[in-house]
Amino acid sequence: MRSKELKYIYGPINSWRIGASLGIDPVVCESKTCSFDCIYCQIGKTKRLTIDREEFVPVSEVMDEINTLPEINIDYITFAGTGEPTLANNLDKMILAVKTIRKEEIAVITNSSTIHIKAVRDTLCLADFVLAKLDACSESSLKEINSPAHGITIKDIINGLIDFRAEYSEKLAIQIMFIKENRDLAKDLADIVNTIKPDEVQINTPLRPCAVAPLKQAEILAIRDEFIKACSPNGITVKSVYDPMVKKEVTAISSAETMRRRGKPG
Repeated sequence: MRSKELKYIYGPINSWRIGASLGIDPVVCESKTCSFDCIYCQIGKTKRLTIDREEFVPVSEVMDEINTLPEINIDYITFAGTGEPTLANNLDKMILAVKTIRKEEIAVITNSSTIHIKAVRDTLCLADFVLAKLDACSESSLKEINSPAHGITIKDIINGLIDFRAEYSEKLAIQIMFIKENRDLAKDLADIVNTIKPDEVQINTPLRPCAVAPLKQAEILAIRDEFIKACSPNGITVKSVYDPMVKKEVTAISSAETMRRRGKPG
C-alpha cells in the first residue's frame, strides 16, 4: 500500500506518553468533529461541537488498512486523531477486530467528555491502556480551557473517571495539558488525581504549534515535582513531557498530509 492511500491510519511515531505508536483515527469526516474545542488544540477549531455518538468510519475500511500494514516495530496501536475517539459508537468493534489480527496492545486517548456514559466505559475497558484528559477542576476552568459541548460538566467527567477506575483493571493514565490558564490549579488537580487513583499522571504543555504558548520547562518541572510530592506516595507514577524518552526506530508509513490532519500523538 502506498502511504498516500492511508485514510484512517497514521504514524507510527515515538510518543513520550506511550512509546512507539501507530495511530487509528475513528472519527474521520470532512470537518473536525469533537466534544471539546480546546484552546490549545494543534488541529485547530472544532467545526462540529457535539457529544452525540455515531458511526463515522466502517470497521471494514479500517481493517482493510490494517491488513495491508508492512512489518513494523511498535508498542501500541492507538485510537486517537482529529476528534474525540469515543464519539465513534463502533469503537468497541474496531478494538475487538484489531485485536484478532494484531499482537500489539491497544491504547485509547480520550478527552474524558463521554466517560460518564456506561457504554463508553465498557468500550474503554477493552483497551490495554487508556489515557484520559483532565485539564480542569471547575466548571469555569473547563469552559475556559476545553470549551465543551452543551451538556458536559466537570462533575460528570470526574465522577466518570472515578467509576471507570473502579471498573478497569488495566493501565490508566490521567493526562493534563498545562497552560497559563490552569498552571495555578496544580494542587487542586493533584487532589482530584489522587481521588481517581490512576496508575500514572502525565504532565504536558503544548509544544507543537497552536493558538496558545507552552509553559516554560522550569514551570512544567515545578508542576511535575508538585505532583510527585502529592501523588507518588499513593503509588501514582508522574511523567512530564520534558522527561528523557527512550526512542525506537520507527518510519512513518502514512503520508505527510495524513500526519498533518491527525496530528502526532506525542
